[in-house]
Amino acid sequence: MTHEKYLKPAVIRTIKRLDLRAQFIIRGFMHGLHSSPLHGFSVEFSEHRKYTQGDDPNDIDWLVYAKTEKYYVKKYESETNLFGYLVVDTSRSMGYTYRQEMTKFEYSICVAAALAYLMVQQQDPVGLVTFDKRIINSIKPKASRKQLGEILSVLSNLSPATETDISASLLQLAAMLRRQSLVMVFSDLLGDLDSILWSLHRLRHSGHDVILFHVLDEAEANFPFHGQVDFFDPESGENIPTNADEIRADYITSINDFRNRIQSDCAKSRIDYVKLDTSIQFDKALIEYLTRRSARR
Repeated sequence: MTHEKYLKPAVIRTIKRLDLRAQFIIRGFMHGLHSSPLHGFSVEFSEHRKYTQGDDPNDIDWLVYAKTEKYYVKKYESETNLFGYLVVDTSRSMGYTYRQEMTKFEYSICVAAALAYLMVQQQDPVGLVTFDKRIINSIKPKASRKQLGEILSVLSNLSPATETDISASLLQLAAMLRRQSLVMVFSDLLGDLDSILWSLHRLRHSGHDVILFHVLDEAEANFPFHGQVDFFDPESGENIPTNADEIRADYITSINDFRNRIQSDCAKSRIDYVKLDTSIQFDKALIEYLTRRSARR
């Protein structure tokens, strides 16, 4: 597999179409993420930070001081750019597909590529982090046009093939980040859910804006199986013979409870939860999500 798979003409047309359809949403979406500590005040500059010793007093915004009685200076351009990280789970389970063209991993790459493309269009730096039991690759955020190709080149040379520790990897990421960032996580979240949710909350409470793209295979979401089926557990390597008709109702209840719990816990920490499966056209799903986020903001 090479990165040209994700840069082939059909994918490029889809991403460009996404860009054309979403430009007005993306502008508001990205601008909203450049959040100001001065919400509620009509100030000239979109972003400020508190004055600290060593700052030039000439940079103090006295209009803001008149309204807040606190000293703020305008952030320089290098401080106001939104830094984004695409954080992709490369564990063995992400390589699964039942009858869709793309695995969960490949689907995640396409969504990540679209977001990287849009962020670069906005001149916001975007980087990449991949993980299984720990962080494997890390590309520093850049806003250059060749960054998308570099990100896809790394992803296309990875093969989901090991076990995962999502919680430990996210905690490792939180320790790496030196500034507030937009963290976009792509995972099927197949692991210890309590520890995963705790690590997501920890990441959010460190001041980062977190978007969780929960990617399941279409078969995992909808259970299209009948009769006697041998299910293979990609994490443990076990084959589990099962009568699909007998467990369908319980499975559907369990998967819905699983997703609902994640959504509920994310809402408590103001983490955006995006529920996806590989049967959903990724550009349509992304447009719908960005529209909802823009409306909320």
